[in-house]
Amino acid sequence: MNTRIYKEVFFEATHRLIHYKGKCFRLHGHQWRVEVWIEGTADERTGIVLDYNCIKEVVGRFDHQVILNADDPMAACIEAFHPVVTTSGDPTSENLAGLIAEMINTEAGRHGHNARVVKIRVWESTTCYAERTYDRQ
Repeated sequence: MNTRIYKEVFFEATHRLIHYKGKCFRLHGHQWRVEVWIEGTADERTGIVLDYNCIKEVVGRFDHQVILNADDPMAACIEAFHPVVTTSGDPTSENLAGLIAEMINTEAGRHGHNARVVKIRVWESTTCYAERTYDRQ
């Protein structure tokens, strides 16, 4: 029997979109909101599908970070002073949704949980979010 859980996490981070023609080309920050729906089989002994703290810890890796495209020439400059989280492609809410979902799935598997992200939303403002949905496999 599958069970679905939900977790909401916030983080603060800076990013820029090097392939975008507009103000988001400039380095700027957001309070990001991540909503995650996970489906899986609850552990027989604990009754837990996936520890909510696992989700919080994965998303927390982005908190107070600079997130840049791996091809961004600014990454090397900033790295001299502050760690930089790099992404393949521009760090849009769409791309971050996919990356965070993959990271959560990897952590769930690493801890032996039969659980996967089935839906994720990454909000970069109070009015804008990207959503990805996945079929349970």
